[in-house]
Amino acid sequence: MQDQPHVIDPTGADLHAEAALLRERGPVALVELPAGIRAWAPTRYEVLRQLLADDRVSKDPNLHWPAWISGEYRETWINSWVGVTNMFTAYGADHRRLRKLVSPAFTKRRTDVLRPRIEAISTELLDRMAELPDGRADLRAAYAHPLPMRLICEMFGLPDERQADMARLVEANMATTGTAEQAMAVWQEVHTLLAELVADKRRNPGDDMTSALIAARDEEGSRLSETELIDTLLLVIGAGHETTVNLIGNAVHALLSHPDQLALVRAGEVAWSEVIEETLRWAPSIANLPLRYAVEDIKLPDGSVIGRGDAVFATYLSAGLDPLRHGEDAGRFDVTRADKEHLAFGHGVHYCVGAPLARLEASVALPALFDRFPELGPDGPVEQVQSFIAYGYREIPVRLR
Repeated sequence: MQDQPHVIDPTGADLHAEAALLRERGPVALVELPAGIRAWAPTRYEVLRQLLADDRVSKDPNLHWPAWISGEYRETWINSWVGVTNMFTAYGADHRRLRKLVSPAFTKRRTDVLRPRIEAISTELLDRMAELPDGRADLRAAYAHPLPMRLICEMFGLPDERQADMARLVEANMATTGTAEQAMAVWQEVHTLLAELVADKRRNPGDDMTSALIAARDEEGSRLSETELIDTLLLVIGAGHETTVNLIGNAVHALLSHPDQLALVRAGEVAWSEVIEETLRWAPSIANLPLRYAVEDIKLPDGSVIGRGDAVFATYLSAGLDPLRHGEDAGRFDVTRADKEHLAFGHGVHYCVGAPLARLEASVALPALFDRFPELGPDGPVEQVQSFIAYGYREIPVRLR
């Protein structure tokens, strides 16, 4: 292992290039994140997959990250990611308890019921785009963002008038170029917003997941603390829309940037499900994710050791582009690729509960868009969001006809 860490670019300006640099350092690379946080980054598919499923790897900083336990980094950007109390940072029995409360809402059977609503929202948004007088649009703002945002907010009862605030705060949380003061301000504002949602649902419960979680908290108080309730809402509402925004946007951008691939899909030679899986491999909505911690020394296949208490930085993009898994052309977007295996939704006990919903939304949104606008094309350069965590675009300018 290396003595000198690779300093992660906080802007995420070229995520593919940085993933390649990490792989050059071996199966696991020492990295330095903003605020001087050091972590081990698995660069290979098999190594990351092994660590994600290893019960010697925890996500609870309060139990297994000595630096956090001693008070370090608590007022830095990382607080928004590890200073929460929900299933994202839970370990063992606590994780199973918290996941059990949320996962029933996201089973494939439950999400399949949402298809008519997804289709209706898609149609409404496409109708609005068709009315644009100049035939140009920002695909992200007009379609990729409002579709999952509206759906997840309906599921959790977030009022229409607060959706813009929620979206702004989630995007700010994903950004990794702000100051510590900005990160803490976002933290406080989003918790205030969600506390107001909980208070409103206590007064006026409805047929939504927030009301169901409140019932679990209030009727069986030992199952869900107030902090866990607020932080669980932050996780499911935030992750439930932002990642799908990027999945839809990344797929559209990939197809428009590779017209030969789009032609195969249009000709019916490749299914939309193949487009979705290749996008998740080649441009996962979350490129990298902080943090996990070694509960004990972990010896890797190459003989290197991640020491007890060391942080681990999950590198989903690097794993998806690993030539040892996907061949020398792993960096190429290819919807005909036979092996599209990826770790974009994680692996093991922390596998994303929202994966079926994200796939369903994309499977409706993408064909609907290209069927409605068969001449859809790029209308200028795109700019990636400034983040080494999220993989997505600020704007996706397109011409509709």
